[in-house]
Amino acid sequence: MAFARRLVGDCSHMVLVARRGEVLEELADELRAADSSLRVTVHPCDLGSQRARERLVQLIEELPAGKTLLINNAGLGDYGEYQSSSPKRNHQMLHVNVLAVAELTRAVLPRLVEQGGGIINIASLAADLFIPDFAIYAASKAFVASFTEAIRLEVRKAGVPVLAVCPGPVHTGFGDVARRSGCTNGYSSFKKWVYTSIPTVVNGSLDALRRNQARYYPSRRIRLIGWLLRNTPLWLMRGIMGLRPRKVAPVAEK
Repeated sequence: MAFARRLVGDCSHMVLVARRGEVLEELADELRAADSSLRVTVHPCDLGSQRARERLVQLIEELPAGKTLLINNAGLGDYGEYQSSSPKRNHQMLHVNVLAVAELTRAVLPRLVEQGGGIINIASLAADLFIPDFAIYAASKAFVASFTEAIRLEVRKAGVPVLAVCPGPVHTGFGDVARRSGCTNGYSSFKKWVYTSIPTVVNGSLDALRRNQARYYPSRRIRLIGWLLRNTPLWLMRGIMGLRPRKVAPVAEK
């Protein structure tokens, strides 16, 4: 939603995609009120559904000619040990975090090479980590970051910018959805220290895309942490992550 609001005035047609259609309709009305010339298409879609993604790909292929910016911003998480995870939830996470990014990128790439545009894939600082109690999410974001880097090199000669965004925690509803019933959220003062504001992520991502950066780590603190993660020996990182506050502690009964 924040990306859509920021791009008002910079584009002539937006396609809004999310699972909840009523939320999209409200946002579309807001965007049209801000720019009466803006065409907004609302496409409710559960990215965890293969059939729904196929319909979305068809919509992309039928878009009128012109420069296109694809922002893969959807993501799901699940706090808790993998051994007690829901297979259905795991399946959904992989479809949303991995398959949707790959399939939508594939759908839009030919038109980007021919007509111009760019791609922003939202990865995470978790892309540089393995995280106990957050195993699939961190691994899926590692895929997004690696995949984005590879695609960027493939289309470099065509002048198509492709960016992986790697923020730390952001104040959205992500954590509430990811937290399992009866478990803590693993909150710590360190996590509060590395939070990034939504405007910083959005504005910085768009600026980084214009500069044709490969990755964007919002804020100096996140860039520093990312550098440390990438340069910490594996044996030391295993020890650090083994001492990390767990997210599976049951909530104390009152």
